[in-house]
Amino acid sequence: MRSNSRLMTVVATGLFALSCFGVTLTRAADKKDIVDTAVGAGSFKTLVAAVQATGLVDTLKGKGPFTVFAPTDEAFAKLPKGTVEDLLKPENKAKLVAVLTYHVVPGKVMAADVVKLKEAKTVQGQSVKIVVEGGKVKVDAANVVKTDIETSNGVIHVIDAVILPK
Repeated sequence: MRSNSRLMTVVATGLFALSCFGVTLTRAADKKDIVDTAVGAGSFKTLVAAVQATGLVDTLKGKGPFTVFAPTDEAFAKLPKGTVEDLLKPENKAKLVAVLTYHVVPGKVMAADVVKLKEAKTVQGQSVKIVVEGGKVKVDAANVVKTDIETSNGVIHVIDAVILPK
């Protein structure tokens, strides 16, 4: 009787371990890429529209890894009236690409690593300035308001302003 009870305990423990392992695999497989994560968040509609207008969707859905300093819709709303509409015009595509790629750093740079940097070179080619004061991080003139949103191909850090290349 005892050996039967032990066998049942071992089987139950094994099944529990396998089910936990299966949940972990499912979560990893379900992780969305940068674009799908931004779409799903609902607060990056302007950013997603700009990425679509420039044809950068496939790039940001690619292998990566990428670090994106993602301005919210409220951040875009802080720009002077008409700026977003002007940038979305087909004739301003190159300028919009430059603005968007200035928000992207190659590699996966988590918040713990960002705070150790003074600057980071962007995909656009210029570097963003990184300042840590009073436990808060600024990227150029934008405050980082949420960090380490992991995606299947990188990480998103949410910022409260649109940063512009010089």
